[in-house]
Amino acid sequence: MTVHDDNALDDFATAAYAHLFQALADPTRLAIVQHLASGEHRVRDLVDHMGLAQSTVSKHLRFLLECELINPRPDGRATWYALAEPALLKILIAAAEKMLEVTGKSVQLCVHLRLGDAETSAE
Repeated sequence: MTVHDDNALDDFATAAYAHLFQALADPTRLAIVQHLASGEHRVRDLVDHMGLAQSTVSKHLRFLLECELINPRPDGRATWYALAEPALLKILIAAAEKMLEVTGKSVQLCVHLRLGDAETSAE
């Protein structure tokens, strides 16, 4: 007879969640996500928008790629980056905003992801 402990921690799942939240915990990566919420960007575009070194932007893009939060699209010598799952990210950001609201910090992030709300409710 096998006894299954429903209270046991799943180390793999815990690590996967931690990695996802780590990706979104860094202010620079979160800023990149906000830029990508408005559409595809190249590294050069992000460098110009954010005023960071190309190596810094590339390092953070690699982390977001590793977490599969963004997708690359090669185009000649350039690579364009876009959010992998904007609709799911929108839900995650909305949940975080709600959590911040109930803890006394009413703030909003990723305005570009909210544009879909007005379009959806207008239909």
